[in-house]
Amino acid sequence: MFRNLLPAVVLLGVASIPHAAHAATPFELKSVKLDLPDSDKMFPDGPGSDVINNNCIACHSADMVLNQPLLSKQAWAAEVNKMINNYKAPIATEDVGAIVKYLTAFKGAK
Repeated sequence: MFRNLLPAVVLLGVASIPHAAHAATPFELKSVKLDLPDSDKMFPDGPGSDVINNNCIACHSADMVLNQPLLSKQAWAAEVNKMINNYKAPIATEDVGAIVKYLTAFKGAK
């Protein structure tokens, strides 16, 4: 009986060698340096400029946002909601309308 099991045991032992060798290989975490754009430019004054400056400049420069194509109100709302839902932007629910209104006024499709 042992003679019949020996080939299976040897085969399983050989098959597990690459896995054991791979598991023993340590992985290394490396720090990544990320330089964010430095700009002191704010969004132009207008209704809602305080709200957009307080919420959006943490991640985006005003220039980057204002160089986007003209979008409809619905498209700007979708962009703001994408920032909240996908990228976890900490924008208060009560600020969303003012941000969308501001972006539509400055970069809204006519």
